[in-house]
Amino acid sequence: MTHHSRRDFMRLTCCSAATAAMVSGLSKFGLVSALAQASTSYKALVCIFLFGGNDANNLLVPNDTAGYANYQTIRANLALAQSSLLPLQVGGQANFALHPNLPDVQTLFNASKSPLALLTNVGTLVQPTTRQNYQSQASLPENLFSHSDQQEQWQTTQLSGLPNAGWAGKVADKIQGMNSGAQFPPILSVAGNAIFCTGDSTRPFTMSPGSTPGLSGFGTSTASQARFLATQQLLTFDTGISLVQAASGVTTQAIQEGLVLSAALKNIPAIQTVFPANNGLASQLKQVAQVMAARSALNIQRQIFFCSLGGFDTHADQLDTQVSLFTQLSPAMAAFYQATQELGISSEVTTFTLSEFSRTFQPGSNGGTDHAWGSHQMIMGDAVKGNAFYGQFPTLALGGPDDTGSNGRWIPSTSVDQYAATLATWFGVANTDLPSIFPNLANFQTSSLGFLG
Repeated sequence: MTHHSRRDFMRLTCCSAATAAMVSGLSKFGLVSALAQASTSYKALVCIFLFGGNDANNLLVPNDTAGYANYQTIRANLALAQSSLLPLQVGGQANFALHPNLPDVQTLFNASKSPLALLTNVGTLVQPTTRQNYQSQASLPENLFSHSDQQEQWQTTQLSGLPNAGWAGKVADKIQGMNSGAQFPPILSVAGNAIFCTGDSTRPFTMSPGSTPGLSGFGTSTASQARFLATQQLLTFDTGISLVQAASGVTTQAIQEGLVLSAALKNIPAIQTVFPANNGLASQLKQVAQVMAARSALNIQRQIFFCSLGGFDTHADQLDTQVSLFTQLSPAMAAFYQATQELGISSEVTTFTLSEFSRTFQPGSNGGTDHAWGSHQMIMGDAVKGNAFYGQFPTLALGGPDDTGSNGRWIPSTSVDQYAATLATWFGVANTDLPSIFPNLANFQTSSLGFLG
């Protein structure tokens, strides 16, 4: 996985994710269907970040005769056999198809009441941009094609300068009134520290799947509890050093939140949905489902979750790498959707993918591809207007109208601001609050892409 580096220290001093090493994951509890409550006021957003830059050119492939022939010619040794592709049926036509290792995604997309849609050619944009704009360097995001910069820009929609908050964190800031009685933070990451989760006032809870929330190394014995009390008391000492005091405050808060979550999870029956074994993303999504199951005990009405799958930086051996990664992604997403159905909240949970960029349409050396720009993303949930494509699919021509140069770096036709604003509006953010979260949104014709009902 590609991680942030040069900016992490600044974040750790102001975010409860700083205590991620001390705050562990959830025990394997959940809520069965019989206990699932009607949650008309509950909503959740679940982000799956594909770190490394997923090659969307092999995620979604033209399947009509002319379109596939063009794809096969240009992609050369990276072209997937047409017979292996998974056709997507829209209005009786199958002009596009999925990578052969996404069968669960295909099933969801083709379902009669489809909960899955695809948003095509979306990326970081300051304003609508043409090939001419790009080549004249007019109003472009800073450091295009850089992993760390583009990861941050996708997570913050701040396309220049040093970001200090993520768009999900800012969304949580705006809906605090909906969580006025909550006993737990509105944002939870099961994939480490991410600026996506940090707001101007909102701080996330960070955990690792598979272990009990709270500090490790403490038991129920008298001696152990005495050590635990002493640890809490140490955190209250006035050291006179502001950085230490801030870190102690964050740690204290995280300890208390861990205790709250642990208490909420007690005596909750296990989720019956079977998640794939030996699948890191599936473990993260199962953890998310377990926390959702405890929403009533936490008295929370709005939640945002951050998950991730890394390894998409495919400069070499791309075909085999994508097979491995998509083999994890597809069943994990399907199992999570099934778990939301079991919990009775499949209409209240919207899951979506992000990735810092796609990759060049023209192959590079060693069976890989270079960093590119516009990409395709998936959105899943019963609130999604599925079995449809949104956005504008790029013209797959090297040196064509959507290429930055001559090797197939597609200029996005839809901005990440529009994508995120559509999710935020469904989540409950007022239209008047969107500009303060998404600074480039005013440069585009619409703030709603229409994929959520």
